[in-house]
Amino acid sequence: MLAIVIPYYKINYFQTTLQSLADQSDMRFVVYIGDDASPDDPATLLSKFEDKLTLRYQRFDQNFGANSLTKQWERCLEMTQSEKWVMILGDDDFLDENVVSAFYNSIEIVSASNCNVIRFATQKIDTKTNTKSAVYNHPEIEKSTTFLTRLYTKRTRSSLSEYVFNKNILLQKGIRNFPIAWHADLAMVLEVSDFKEVYAINTAVVSIRISHDSISGSKAYIKQKAKADFSFGKFLIRNLNRFSKEEQKIVVPRIEKMAINNRKQFKFATKIMVLYFCRFEFSKAFLFMYKILKK
Repeated sequence: MLAIVIPYYKINYFQTTLQSLADQSDMRFVVYIGDDASPDDPATLLSKFEDKLTLRYQRFDQNFGANSLTKQWERCLEMTQSEKWVMILGDDDFLDENVVSAFYNSIEIVSASNCNVIRFATQKIDTKTNTKSAVYNHPEIEKSTTFLTRLYTKRTRSSLSEYVFNKNILLQKGIRNFPIAWHADLAMVLEVSDFKEVYAINTAVVSIRISHDSISGSKAYIKQKAKADFSFGKFLIRNLNRFSKEEQKIVVPRIEKMAINNRKQFKFATKIMVLYFCRFEFSKAFLFMYKILKK
C-alpha cells in the first residue's frame, strides 16, 4: 500500500536515511530510489541494504534537478507500481522506527475521513543529527487552508518528507513546476487535499535535516526563491476563493509581501491590484501601491 520514493542526489546523509527505513517496525513498503545522475554513486551503500529493504533503484542519465527539481520528483514517482500511497522522502531526512506502523494503524481512520493527504509530526535536525527544534505536532484533522495560515503566522512548519499522498490523485493533479521546487510541497498539499482536510499522525516523527547543503538551509537560492514566491503567489490568487474570509486576511498580506519583494514582476503586482479593485477595497489597493513605491 505504501511507496517511499527517494529522489537521490547527495550521499552525505543517505546512509542514515536508509538505516531509518531498515529499522522500521513494519516493513510493508517499497523503496524507490531515482538517481538524478549524481556524481556520488550509491551502489556500494545500497548493497548493504539489499537484504533489509525491498529496493527499486534506477539511475537516470540526465540530471533534471539542476533545472527542474519537480520534474525529477515526477519521474521518480513514475517508478512506483500499484501502491496507493506515496511518501517523497529527502535523501538527508529520516524516519522514526514507528512511522510506517503508525501509517497502517491510522489508515482506516484516514479512509473514513476521506483524507487524501497524511502528515507526520516533525523535528528539525542539524548536520550532526542533533535536534534543532521541539517536535511540531498538528491537529488530527485540519483543513489544508487553515494549515497554511498557521504556517504564515509561524505556528508550524512544512517539508515535503513529512507527507504521504494519495498517489492517484497526486498523479492527476501533477506537481507545480516552481523554481527549485520552493513552495511546491505546499501546492501539493492544497491540491491533493482539494483544499480540504489533512490527517495528522503525531505519534511518529520525521526528522528534517537543515544544513548548508539543503535548499531550505542555504542562502545560495535567494533569486530562485523570489521567482518561486511569484509563481506560488499567482497560484494562491487563483485559488483565493477556496480560503475562508478569515484565512484570506492572513494569506493576502503574505501575497502582498511576495509582490513587494519581487518589484520587477509588474504583472504580479497588477494581479493584486485587480484583486483589491474587484473587491472594492480601494484603500487597500492604494496602500499596497504606496508600499511598492516606498520600497
